[in-house]
Amino acid sequence: MAITGLPGGRAASVPLMGHETEPTMFELSVVGRSAAQLRTTGVPTRPLADMVGAAHVKREPVALADLSERDLVGHFTRLSHRQFSVDLGAYPLGSCTMKYNPKFCDAVAADPALNGVHPGAPSTLTQGWLELLVDLEEKLCAITGMAAATLQPAAGAAGELTGLLLMRAYHASRGEDRRRVIIPDSAHGTNPASVTLGGYEVTTVPSNERGLVDLEALRGALGPDVAGIMLTNPNTVGLFEEEITEIATAVHDAGGLLYYDGANLNAIVGVVRPGDMGFDIVHMNLHKTFATPHGGGGPGAGPVAVSVRLADFLPGPKATRLSDGTYDWVAPAKSIGRVHGWHGNAMVLARALAYIDVHGGDGLTRVAQHAVLNANWLRRRLADTLPAAYDRPCMHEAVLSATALKAATGVRGLDVAKALLDEGFHSPTVYFPLIVDEALMFEPTETESPQTLEALAQAVERIVARADTEADELHHAPHHTPVSRVDEARAARHLIATEDAATR
Repeated sequence: MAITGLPGGRAASVPLMGHETEPTMFELSVVGRSAAQLRTTGVPTRPLADMVGAAHVKREPVALADLSERDLVGHFTRLSHRQFSVDLGAYPLGSCTMKYNPKFCDAVAADPALNGVHPGAPSTLTQGWLELLVDLEEKLCAITGMAAATLQPAAGAAGELTGLLLMRAYHASRGEDRRRVIIPDSAHGTNPASVTLGGYEVTTVPSNERGLVDLEALRGALGPDVAGIMLTNPNTVGLFEEEITEIATAVHDAGGLLYYDGANLNAIVGVVRPGDMGFDIVHMNLHKTFATPHGGGGPGAGPVAVSVRLADFLPGPKATRLSDGTYDWVAPAKSIGRVHGWHGNAMVLARALAYIDVHGGDGLTRVAQHAVLNANWLRRRLADTLPAAYDRPCMHEAVLSATALKAATGVRGLDVAKALLDEGFHSPTVYFPLIVDEALMFEPTETESPQTLEALAQAVERIVARADTEADELHHAPHHTPVSRVDEARAARHLIATEDAATR
């Protein structure tokens, strides 16, 4: 679909999903055009130099593109049509739970009574917001089986670091100098990074032949210098840690704490609670489990809930219900302080509460059940095409392996994932977890219909069927997207943060 009549008499072919180039704003620029018209008010103002100091006033205007509002909106709208999103189609990215974001929750967050409140307003004028935050905290604690929570962390990684700082504060209060945190070899990459940022050393324990934590290896790694263990349950292979109570007992007996990485909470929400498994610290990704926008669509949210013995260490101040029924900001007795200056992600928190309330307890249970059902359906449906890494029922995500395909045809898991983009599906996660060779991790979530899952399975089958005769073409897929295959390793190692990076 060609779009003509661009500024300056130029024309360009700009498809909704194609590889033609969209002109840059500077290429569309026409001198003298503007996206804003501001009349002169006649009200005298102080010269800019008087306000900021002459040394800080730029002598030459900033080189900006000159576009009308219409051309500016058209440019960004066309760019948006070249992106894949959760609103466009299935996004089976494993371990990251890319769920559809209900528009009802967006409508709640758009209420002027919520988004018109200044974050610096005193508590006497923000009682409704404080009540909302307290309500969300209490419901997150009920879901996880914990005693108290902080809503300050603005992302999952921030929640991880907060949990580790709480772990450190707890041990320090007991006069204990513990230096190590245990992490399974299948863990999320953020876990060891957070451990290091938290000032601890990482001790890795292996997985056993069933894809679970090797309990005996864990017991061998425990000692008086172990602060705790970071676990995801279900783990990153999509399997439930069946010996979780034995793991909890072993770690607690050694004086350590159990930290729950909430990346996979969507598989168990409303079914089983981390607190009942023995966890002391639970971080949650609201943008995963409770279907709020991810970081690219607005600030994330990574609340951290804790057991009773850690409640006094939570970041503060936090929204609190007082004895007279009013609300205020109160710091816990032994608070580690702030980990976020403002609740700038408050609209994400409002969306999450709306999602919880509209589902209710039974609804959240069905969310987990349908997520697990969809993943197992896909695992069984593709068993003869890409076998599962562990041939047993999974939870919310199915980890498949392209090892046999690669050995027979040379087509790798990465090739299959890239070719799926040409089929209209977002790629699954590839080569993670690291303990699975040629891994493709599919997480369809509960929101995809049987028809969509069948279409996804057929797309995978078509790609694998082409491997014998079209291996070279698959090595260079995708072919019909706005950007063809990029050298991801080179892009990460030699980043050029400019619009002309492709020509360097």
